Amino acid sequence: MNNEMSVARESIQVDVVIVGAGPSGLSAAIRLMQLALMADRELNVCIVEKGSEVGAHILSGAVLETRALDELIPDWKEKETPLKTLVTREKMMFLSKNGALNVPNLFLPPAMHNNGNYIISLGNFSRWLGEQAEAMGVEIYPGFAAAEILYNDDGSVKGIATGDMGIGQDYTPGPNYQQGMEIHAKYTFFAEGCRGHLGKQLKEKFNLEQNIQPQTYGIGIKELWEVDPAKHKKGEVMHTAGWPLSNDTYGGSFVYHLDHNQIAIGFVVGLDYQNPYLSPYEEFQRFKTHPAIKPMLEGGRRISYGARALNEGGLQCLPKLYFPGGVLTGCDAGTLNTPKIKGTHTAMKSGMLAAESSFKAIIGGRANDELVDYGKAFISSWAGKELHSARNVRPSFKWGLLLGTIYTGLDQMLLRGKAPWTIKFHGADHTKLKKAKDCMPIDYPKPDGKITFDKLTNVSFSGTNHEEDQPSHLTLKNHNIPVDLNLSDYDGPEVRYCPAGVYEYVEEDKVQRLQINSQNCVHCKTCDIKDPTQNIEWVTPEGGGGPNYPNM
Repeated sequence: MNNEMSVARESIQVDVVIVGAGPSGLSAAIRLMQLALMADRELNVCIVEKGSEVGAHILSGAVLETRALDELIPDWKEKETPLKTLVTREKMMFLSKNGALNVPNLFLPPAMHNNGNYIISLGNFSRWLGEQAEAMGVEIYPGFAAAEILYNDDGSVKGIATGDMGIGQDYTPGPNYQQGMEIHAKYTFFAEGCRGHLGKQLKEKFNLEQNIQPQTYGIGIKELWEVDPAKHKKGEVMHTAGWPLSNDTYGGSFVYHLDHNQIAIGFVVGLDYQNPYLSPYEEFQRFKTHPAIKPMLEGGRRISYGARALNEGGLQCLPKLYFPGGVLTGCDAGTLNTPKIKGTHTAMKSGMLAAESSFKAIIGGRANDELVDYGKAFISSWAGKELHSARNVRPSFKWGLLLGTIYTGLDQMLLRGKAPWTIKFHGADHTKLKKAKDCMPIDYPKPDGKITFDKLTNVSFSGTNHEEDQPSHLTLKNHNIPVDLNLSDYDGPEVRYCPAGVYEYVEEDKVQRLQINSQNCVHCKTCDIKDPTQNIEWVTPEGGGGPNYPNM
């Protein structure tokens, strides 16, 4: 290795280092500083964030339930917040190809009601939380990706190291080379979001997923539109299920009317889908052509685009939340409440509880041990109770849309989530693809450039950028598998499940090979989840790379 790269890295020591400036990590930081202030104690808390700024990589629907925010910052309504659009109306529809059945609100499960909730940009909400954290003395380092977990001699987590900057594709330092630094801490919080790169390593090293069911995921694809004012209904929340998905594929849409004549419209597809010809991106584009949807977009313009995987497993898939020297919080753990279609409030609560547990340990003179009481506190909290009540909804859809819907109604409305049984999931998402020869190809319509768009055009609206002269952050464990297995057996599903055009099969001298256009990657993590042999591994790119989502 080049001598310049082998020089010992600089290091700093803090009380708590948090990986990820999303709602969970920021709530943890704020709560830590609140506790330090009340105890009149100095506390050093820092956050590393791989996005170019706080909120750059944050994408969600999103409707916010303020329960955790009410606890964390009780006077938030007196501050200048980005919570501007109160939900005023909600609709649920089941779609057929040309029709729509409205479900009366009376028949919606309690978890789906949004009285008192706000339609928000989760990125802007995170930016606001970041301002609150910095005002309290939290150090936030955007553009610095946590690339490595550091361990003490006893095996406990010591902290993290940020990635080197300016490394060329040949792994040698370039003219702008800057070595990463180490951040050592008494406790390290991993709040990277769904399918966190480091969280994945921790689950394996500390066997955190022992005795739980494999996590199941969805891919959420979103566009932000500015529409004709005559068609805008500020405060309206709409969800749909059914077309264009088949009965055996879990998923649905969201359409949220924000202020300024903007609509957040998106589509979620469960990554346990079976047909390798299915493209979540194309299903979203096709959804927008439905007679109940297309008219509201006509005459408008798409402003932004993005995609992100989300945890759907809930309680059955919740790993052990603590390990020697650190914790998992938020979507790094998988705290989303699927039937509520919300995860921000539970993610925030997990961060707050982890903060309380670690602060108690620090003032007690402890460091780098297991925060056992954090795991117990989460399960017994309202967030843990929510996940318990919701636990049977998502797995019931393994029986199909119709039976899953019927069961959900019984479970959530009649039994109120208190059924004396727990339904099991059906295994890991990457094992669910059928062979291409056993499935029918799906004929997706060509984009019209007005309502529907091709992938690369949409990616240009995500602000995505990576320095071209850097090692690819999308790595293959075995370079032969894509052609020998994925292309041969599944007709190259990477091309379809990626929402950013990263993967394509190209022919050179009559030989096929997989080309990876990593510059297009929006960091959704779908490939890391859905690849049939788990041959694709997402690793941390150079800090600051990836999407730069505005108002998403």
